[in-house]
Amino acid sequence: MPLIGTGALVAEAAATGRGVGAFNVIQLEHAQAIVAGAQAANAPVILQISENAVRYHGALAPIGRAALAVAEAATVPVAVHLDHATSTELVAEAVALGFGSVMFDASKLAYAENVAATAEIAARCHAAGCWVEAELGEVGGKDGVHAPGARTDPGEAAEFVAATGVDALAVAVGTSHAMLTRDAALDFELIGALRAGVPVPLVLHGSSGVADEHLSEAVRRGMTKVNIATHLNAVFTAAVREALGAQAALVDTRRYLGPAREATAAEVARLLGVLGAGR
Repeated sequence: MPLIGTGALVAEAAATGRGVGAFNVIQLEHAQAIVAGAQAANAPVILQISENAVRYHGALAPIGRAALAVAEAATVPVAVHLDHATSTELVAEAVALGFGSVMFDASKLAYAENVAATAEIAARCHAAGCWVEAELGEVGGKDGVHAPGARTDPGEAAEFVAATGVDALAVAVGTSHAMLTRDAALDFELIGALRAGVPVPLVLHGSSGVADEHLSEAVRRGMTKVNIATHLNAVFTAAVREALGAQAALVDTRRYLGPAREATAAEVARLLGVLGAGR
């Protein structure tokens, strides 16, 4: 199945009340595992590459082209997305490589600066046929939109979307990035209010910290794109530790990365079921 644009994938899910899993890619094995899990669940999926992952690899092109190649070979719809980009140059590179979408993160800026920067990026990306996600930061909050306790105001969110022209909005409803425990307390009433007041699909960041039943409820209340990274890294790493612990003399990387890839694929398939993402 050909690589699909993120906009078409998310629009279809939003129209049918389903969630879309967006999982972060760090190594090639992550991309392979995510697509394998999506195929097992018969569900579309989004491969995300963050600015931090680009920094780790030293450049976007190697890991970006690898993710695009894995997506193009899939038997289910797969989109490729640039996550949490603060660099306009990196955004332009992702568009040139053929990414279907970018998430431009100006959430740490003051509101007016966030609007101006995001609107400029949205105009450039739309001219190239690329879908744009943005993040509305907590005004004055040093930790941005996902500081614990931060909440997005529905009225301000609607104004932000109108002023910037973005295609989706990441909102603060009780999650926090990089959580290792799944006990985040979501504000479901706020999710409903945001869904009613914001004219574009909503995105839940920091979803690794959310329990299964709350992820399902978040989708029912109006979340569409659900980002998960840390939780999958924990699954991947646990499998590597188990393989290395069982065989002290193991040096063949395929013998421990392979089981990690399989474990991650199984968890992706399970999570896509939690999100109701199946076709």
